[in-house]
Amino acid sequence: MKYLVLLTSLLFSAGCTTKTEAPVAPPNKGVGSIVRLNAGLDAIVPANAVIEKIGEGFSFTEGPLWRSDGHLWFSDVTGNLVRSITPAGEVKILIEKAGGETTAPAGSYVGPNGMIADADGFVLLCQHSNRQIVRLDKDLKQTVFLDKFEGKKLNSPNDLVYKSDGALYFTDPPYGLLKQDEDPAKELKFNGVYRYKAGKLTLQVRDLTRPNGIAFSPDEKILYVANSDEKHKVWMRYGVGTDGALSNGRIFADVTEEKEPGLPDGMKVDSRGNVYGTGPGGVWVFSPDGTHLGTIKTPETPANVGWGDDGRSLYITATTGVYRVKLSVDGEKPLHQ
Repeated sequence: MKYLVLLTSLLFSAGCTTKTEAPVAPPNKGVGSIVRLNAGLDAIVPANAVIEKIGEGFSFTEGPLWRSDGHLWFSDVTGNLVRSITPAGEVKILIEKAGGETTAPAGSYVGPNGMIADADGFVLLCQHSNRQIVRLDKDLKQTVFLDKFEGKKLNSPNDLVYKSDGALYFTDPPYGLLKQDEDPAKELKFNGVYRYKAGKLTLQVRDLTRPNGIAFSPDEKILYVANSDEKHKVWMRYGVGTDGALSNGRIFADVTEEKEPGLPDGMKVDSRGNVYGTGPGGVWVFSPDGTHLGTIKTPETPANVGWGDDGRSLYITATTGVYRVKLSVDGEKPLHQ
């Protein structure tokens, strides 16, 4: 999809603008470190792999999504922006007030978060302040995709993933609400994981305190969900039935006792079923059986990951920066472009 030739001060009615910022940082090789705990990591992360810093100077980066024009889109949750960045560090602001209009104090989690491309190449974007998922067309015009469950306003959709049958699964923690679970504006009494297909939204999981990152195994028989709760830092795995329903939830990995900064957050799965989950101290890499193979330790706390370039580059959004590490394994499925 041809997209984003530089547009000069074009303002969309939905609050969208495209402007070029100066490159924030040139690629910088050799930052952070890669901790190898198991020989299985060597088949995934090459011995000469390095962590490159692509850009810095942002507020709180999230939701990386690779686009076919060679740009990585990403959210700035506290900056309330959607930006794009090239591997060379060229940055553009795509959408201002991307989580919605807000009067919340600076630093609040009011902006956009997870993104995914649909079958038409349009993008679904989670909005915290607006507490909804919107669909962005080729001109970045926003239309509401999902905003309520059984007539009640969603909490603040966080991350989302498609199944090959077109069903959309997403998580809905309360981070966009200033007082979170105690906020009087919170209409749902739980923080859910949902499935949407053929116009029907169904609640799949309601017992997680902070559902966050979400990803399918390559055969789509397992759905992984991160729980970003300081008191219960776990990645869960659920069986996926032939009807798409989730069942038999159990802990895939538990890092509650880890003391380094970071919580289970965004995640991706590669074509071999290995799981890459942002967590305490970096991106934790697990084999399909839950063995911790090693950790990609960025210089700052990571929040999410996404595939890019030829599908073998793992992009990492980490607090104020965007990073990349080139792997030797393909992503979990053909990239939506």
